[in-house]
Amino acid sequence: MTEAGKTPWHLWVVGIVSLLWNAFGAFDYVMTKLKNPDYMAAFTAEQQAYFYSFPLWANVGWALGVWGSVLGSILLLARSRHAVTAFLLSLVGLAISSVYQFGMHYGELERMFGTFPMIFTAVIWVIVIALFLYARAQVAKGVLR
Repeated sequence: MTEAGKTPWHLWVVGIVSLLWNAFGAFDYVMTKLKNPDYMAAFTAEQQAYFYSFPLWANVGWALGVWGSVLGSILLLARSRHAVTAFLLSLVGLAISSVYQFGMHYGELERMFGTFPMIFTAVIWVIVIALFLYARAQVAKGVLR
């Protein structure tokens, strides 16, 4: 357990930074799902059609990935051990959406967007795995209850 139940400073830093990071993902998800014309204007008609054509299971994966991470960050700040489960769900969602995007549509994705989606998704994987491992370590130390 932490000294006199104090929350370590790094938990606040990780929690706040991860919540801000994940808020960008949530914003992207909501604007894409709502087909916000101002937001989607940054994409060509073909790129928009690609996003709008995701099958239900790929959308479920995307939603789990995004909202699992947002919830994980909130639970981290609340010092809840359930942050581990939320980040694990986010990893499952990320795996599902990665299978769809890179396992089934990589050529199409690369043709429309170049290598950016692959690089950015690799960064997302690293961050979510790090958040999952961090939350697990904080549970083991008794910081998350």
